[in-house]
Amino acid sequence: MRVFSYFNRAIHGHPAFSKLVVLFSLSSGGLVAYSESQSDSGGHGVEINQMEPKKKRVVVLGTGWAGTSFLKDLDFSSYDVQVVSPRNYFAFTPLLPSVTCGTVEARSIVEPIRNIMKKRSGEIQFWEAECLKIDAANKKIFCRSNLNENLVGNNEFLLEYDYLVIAVGAQVNTFNTPGVLEYCHFLKEVEDAQNLRRSVIDCFEKAVLPGLSEEERRANLHFVIVGGGPTGVEFSAELHDYVHEELVKLYPAVKDLVKISMIQSGDHILNSFDERISSFAEQKFQRDGIEVLTGCRVVSVSDKLISMKMKSSKEVSSIPHGLVVWSTGIGSRPVVRDFMEQIGQGHRRVLVTDEWLQVKGCPNVYALGDCATIDQRKIMEDILTIFKAADKDNSGTLTVEEFQDVVQDILIRYPQVDLYLKSKHLAHVTDLLKDSKGNDRNEVDIAGFKLALCQVDSQMKSLPATAQVAAQQGAYLSRCFNHMEQSSSNPEGPLRFTGSGRYQFRPFRYKHFGQFAPLGGEQAAAELPGDWVSIGHSTQWLWYSIYASKQVSWRTRYLVVSDWSRRFILGRDSSRI
Repeated sequence: MRVFSYFNRAIHGHPAFSKLVVLFSLSSGGLVAYSESQSDSGGHGVEINQMEPKKKRVVVLGTGWAGTSFLKDLDFSSYDVQVVSPRNYFAFTPLLPSVTCGTVEARSIVEPIRNIMKKRSGEIQFWEAECLKIDAANKKIFCRSNLNENLVGNNEFLLEYDYLVIAVGAQVNTFNTPGVLEYCHFLKEVEDAQNLRRSVIDCFEKAVLPGLSEEERRANLHFVIVGGGPTGVEFSAELHDYVHEELVKLYPAVKDLVKISMIQSGDHILNSFDERISSFAEQKFQRDGIEVLTGCRVVSVSDKLISMKMKSSKEVSSIPHGLVVWSTGIGSRPVVRDFMEQIGQGHRRVLVTDEWLQVKGCPNVYALGDCATIDQRKIMEDILTIFKAADKDNSGTLTVEEFQDVVQDILIRYPQVDLYLKSKHLAHVTDLLKDSKGNDRNEVDIAGFKLALCQVDSQMKSLPATAQVAAQQGAYLSRCFNHMEQSSSNPEGPLRFTGSGRYQFRPFRYKHFGQFAPLGGEQAAAELPGDWVSIGHSTQWLWYSIYASKQVSWRTRYLVVSDWSRRFILGRDSSRI
């Protein structure tokens, strides 16, 4: 005890020294070292210089991928940062399907947001509450805490802001299908995965009770997944492995009664992936005994039946189920829909921003992640002003040299141009000015210029609602905030074709690093940049390494790898907790 007392006095008595905490994990034989340094501030009290200019107040709504990525890179010393979120942690959502079957524990994929914030220099305030309303006209937001009502004090409060960052994510889109909210499980939050894990065990426990007919047992063990996207496919694969590697050993009396079905409205599952991956996934599911029903649309869900309509025959049929997981897409949250009505975007399906992630028609309000979409400007809308800006001698024709002077600004301002060049296998943007036979032209008039670029806008696509997009948007916006003052006097963006000068920042540009689809049985599929498709066991190990490296902290990285190791050695836990 004297030794521990000595170290305690040494650590707390010398705040200028680094703290070294060494944790020996007897269960896994691992060693984790964590070092944290504190500067000696000479006391807890800090004298505020009244002559310092007041910092701009930045209010961030949400602690998901977009919000956390923004906070991790933001220079807190330049802003008064306040964060509002109904959950006080960040969750690594790509591993939620693994949580549903005990492959990974829920606490292994979450990191308290206060842990993330304390590692940054500068002050930041966090409130566990939900934003109920955004008053953009008066720059205020109204919030309410969902904490225990028995605790003293008012749960509602108001915040003012200079800049607002909306990163509240999205909610499940039920498409107003009857019975979905009442009888279906979702997979958007950690709590959803925990509830789903308990419900799977409940289905097996109910199926082995005495007095049930075989038909009733089959119904209880029929698991239906609605939606053939990445989340639905990964959960189906996880559930199949869980059932056949663990549960059939614990419930041998019903091992032949288990059935997993997937309902997909499209013609194939994994539509956003390369068709080679989609085809392989369907073939593997067929071999594993997972029924894939394509071309079907769910019309209603009850406590015991799910009804669907075949697109080809328009025939409606019903099948019994024990559990239904709804994974068909996302929709806007109520607070976002109300905000959209205020700013004239009520007719839109999702909140719209410009290429700099600023909400259209609402200065100093930014939106990123699943709650928003970027409205990329079409090049044909500015074709006349681009031609005029490039035609410096006002000759009415554009030479190749004049075009080259604005090429770089065009590529930055309109990313669809670069995508069009790649789709047509063109080496340079000036190749667009060639005639119909592929011969070089010395100059083109406005009609020829329009004809050369008329197909470019066909490459415009909405960004997918993925963690990868949200994280890149958060990092981009934090960089803009960090360079706000410098770029106001020294703009770094492209030329303004519709005005004078340059834009303050470069537009947001998403860089796709690939996507994974775990298919069960220690096999995965990957679609990586360069049209590279990888499928098999080696791809699963690549998935392990990538997902481990992308964890938000060393703590969660250690826990996730430990869970994977435990699963290989001891199997998954099947207790109902």
